[in-house]
Amino acid sequence: MILKNRGGCKVSDLNKQKIVESVPQKGFFGHPKGLFTLFFTEFWERFSYYGMRAILVYYMYYEVSKGGLGIDENTALAIMSIYGSLVYMSGIIGGWLADRIFGTSRAVFYGGILIMFGHIALAIPGSISMFFVSMVLIVIGTGLLKPNVSSVVGDIYPEGDNRRDAGFSIFYMGINFGGLIAPLIVGEVGMKHDFHLGFSIAAVGMFFGLLVFVFTKKKNLGLAGTIPPNPLSETEKKKVFSRIGLSAVILAIIIAITISMGILTIETFVGLVGILGILIPTIYFVVMYRSPKTTVTERSRIIAYIPLFIASVMFWAIQEQGATILAHYADNRTNLEFLGFSISPAWFQSLNPLFIILLAPIFAGLWVKLGDRQPSIPKKFSLGLLFAGLSFMVILIPGTLTGEDALVSPIWLVLSYFVVVLGELCLSPVGLSATTKLAPTAFSAQTMSLWFLSNAAAQAINAQIVRFYTPETETLYFGAIGGIAILLAIVLFLMSPKIQGYMKGVR
Repeated sequence: MILKNRGGCKVSDLNKQKIVESVPQKGFFGHPKGLFTLFFTEFWERFSYYGMRAILVYYMYYEVSKGGLGIDENTALAIMSIYGSLVYMSGIIGGWLADRIFGTSRAVFYGGILIMFGHIALAIPGSISMFFVSMVLIVIGTGLLKPNVSSVVGDIYPEGDNRRDAGFSIFYMGINFGGLIAPLIVGEVGMKHDFHLGFSIAAVGMFFGLLVFVFTKKKNLGLAGTIPPNPLSETEKKKVFSRIGLSAVILAIIIAITISMGILTIETFVGLVGILGILIPTIYFVVMYRSPKTTVTERSRIIAYIPLFIASVMFWAIQEQGATILAHYADNRTNLEFLGFSISPAWFQSLNPLFIILLAPIFAGLWVKLGDRQPSIPKKFSLGLLFAGLSFMVILIPGTLTGEDALVSPIWLVLSYFVVVLGELCLSPVGLSATTKLAPTAFSAQTMSLWFLSNAAAQAINAQIVRFYTPETETLYFGAIGGIAILLAIVLFLMSPKIQGYMKGVR
């Protein structure tokens, strides 16, 4: 007789899977063949997201006569930050659903479906209502897909496999190949021809990602991601679904009433998301730390994770302004005629992934070559923060030299993006890997969602501070934020030995 566990998988199948996992696979650049599926799924998902994002802020604040929505520039920048914050904040929901109900694999698939329909909604011309519908679909869809596809990457490596960090770097390349190509294609079509045609291309990209995932996951991933690590019982599921349905109805009623009364406006919503961006990760840290399912060693690792999380928030607060403040800077403060070519402001969005593609193999090889001599995780984070701060110091130089009215050379933007990428390669793939190592077993997918919440918190903060950016305050704006990041980098570096001690064997 063949028994089944609560996740519905045969015990014999699980044993086979364990046997397969005990032998290191080398089917994709010396890594498990499942990395192929995850690499290209994420490639197309990021193609769709970064393609949409490259033109979205311009679509919001360009005049209706130019095909845009005609939203005020400062409001558009705040909405863009809130959009990014909600995208990553929804990862908590996606992580919880994967951990407790249907596993990471199905979460990835359902998320891709919602993302594709979100881009289709954006492709419908001339409707601000469809813009907000698309926001909801893409926010929920990305929350399901983004943290869970990264979590599956960790699942395909046996515990103690030294290839894990390098595997995440290769996976990170997939993200950035999509991010490199998308602004060039979608930016060209959206900015020079039609915004909605550009959004249609983003929808097609997500469709391709779904095809890759569906047709290769069984062969390449096996049972990875199919079994919830902490599943709800049938009785618990009924209670949860009832509460979700009731909460959705109550929330819809509250939103309808507050909008009609003029209480819920864009400004109040921005402020609310700013509060949630800080409150939600704080609650999550407390819940995981106090959970009876968390061991003493895991609690120590959670404490070590807190300063890394704070450093990540500061880093992403700078890096994500590449799609808001620096995108606006490219459109309004940069000379777009360069060496006889007319540059689209959306093309600058390709600089970040371009530099990552060029430099990621160097960093991955460096960490492998250094082995046990490489910097600890906290020290890598401090380096990431340092470079982030310096990138803002770079961009304040041309304004200081030429004044607030003159157009500046695009070289300054290129240099700023380059410097922040040095920091990103020290922090982001390392943070993904560290999250899978430091995560409590009962909260594996949710801890990955918590990692992405650092980005959500950063963009929620950005939504509050972008209003302070003007041509007159440009130097102060970049200088203050860059200076704070450099100061935090120094503090984190000095605290590194103490943080490393709390990691309990994780390096």
